[in-house]
Order: sequence, then structure tokens, then C-alpha cells
Amino acid sequence: MGRVGYLGPDGSYSQLAAVNMCGDGELAPFARFTQGFKKLEEGYFDAIVVPIENTLNGGVVQNIDLLQASDAVAVRECTVKIDHRLATLESADLTKIKYIYSHQQALEQCGRYLTKNYPNAEVIPTFSTAAGLEKLASDEAACIAGAHTGREGIKLSEQCISDEKRNFTRFLLIRRGSVDETNKSSKIYFSLTCNNRTGALSELLLPIAANGLNMTKIESRPIKERPEEYRFFIETEGDYSSREVRKILEVVKAAAIEFKLLGCY
Repeated sequence: MGRVGYLGPDGSYSQLAAVNMCGDGELAPFARFTQGFKKLEEGYFDAIVVPIENTLNGGVVQNIDLLQASDAVAVRECTVKIDHRLATLESADLTKIKYIYSHQQALEQCGRYLTKNYPNAEVIPTFSTAAGLEKLASDEAACIAGAHTGREGIKLSEQCISDEKRNFTRFLLIRRGSVDETNKSSKIYFSLTCNNRTGALSELLLPIAANGLNMTKIESRPIKERPEEYRFFIETEGDYSSREVRKILEVVKAAAIEFKLLGCY
């Protein structure tokens, strides 16, 4: 696989996903998702790992848009259990915390806990959960980080502090190029646009249902600079190496205004 990028620094959930999917590869962090996609495009990375969906927050819309705009495809997926803990310096007094750092999604996923226990603390977003650990420079600071990020001098809460304990994030491994038709897959991910009229989308997707393919996800995103127009992102079960499955998608593609295959995994 070569060099694989993930949202850093070390200790992020993205790194966990990268190890899960590419443990034997060369792993390297990037600072922002836009940077990761840019370095993939430039050839610095052979592939990148990005979160695409969380069971609490839904789709990671920035990465959905970046994948749509890129010349890359998703080739593998994995799901990581999210176990948020409150992290502080070992010397910190938890009753005197004034600043709490973490990725915006982690802050949102622990919103009830923060409101109840630290209503007056300043909540400050960082690029990743692991980046919040670097902000622990005083006893007045805390961050939300993964249970797997324990290190010397840092104290983690004994229990998960997420508002919902069953919290999972799905990650995709994305590489440059197009889908290899010979690779077997369990799921197919694509986007399309259609006419803005009653029944247009259901007519487009009818061949999928009529041929027994199970659609596992659909979501819409507004199209930039085209007010009141939307692009639909759809995932269906299916083996893209099957000629019959590809024929079904060709029917959908022919009827759509725009169609893009985003990945098979």
C-alpha cells in the first residue's frame, strides 16, 4: 500500500483505523483533512484514512465533499468504537478545570457531560482528539481523548464520558485512481444528481431494488453555487466485480444527470 496518511497527531482515532486497515504499511499523520486529500493528490500519500460517518453525528460532510471533488476512490472500510475519556495532568484538580479541548465532534458527543460538570469552562475545538492532549500544559486544562491514549503524566477518567456509550465511527481507506473492476466488494458507494421533480429519485433507484440489491445508506448534500440543487450519496450492497451488478449501475448512471462512483469495499 505504501505510505498511508491519517489525521494526527499520534493517538487519534484515525490512527487506530489506519493501523486496523494498513498495520503493515508506512503510516504518517496529516494536520487537516484538506491537507490529507491534497497530499494524496500530489502523490505524497499512496492512500489516506478518513472518517466518513459517526453513529451519533451522522455523515462527516467535509470528507464526503472532499471525496466527491477528488480523483480518488474508497477501497476499504472499518468501524472503530469511540470511547471518550476526560484527560488531565495527573496533578490537576478536576473541580478547577477552566479549559476543555478536543475535536468538535468529540465535544458535541460529550455535550451533556460537559454542561453538567463544567458549565463555566471554555470549550475549545482542535483538529483532532489527539491534538487536544498537546494542550494539557496546566492544571486548569482538560481534553477529551480516546481511552487508548494513556501516557505518562496524563490521567484519564475511569469511565467513558460520551452522552451515548454505543458510539462508533466508520472510516474509509481512500487511494488515487479508479475502481478496479476485478476486486470483489461487499458495498458500492456512489453519488448522483437528478431532476427536481416528484418521484425522480425513486425512479432512478428502482433498478437497485428491482434487482435485489440492498441500499444501506442515502444522504443529500447541497451543491455549492447551485441553490436548491442537491447531490445524493448512496451506498448499496453489491459485488462490483460482478458484470450483472455493474450493468445495474450503468442503468442508474444513464438515467442520472450526474453520476460518480466513489468506491467499492
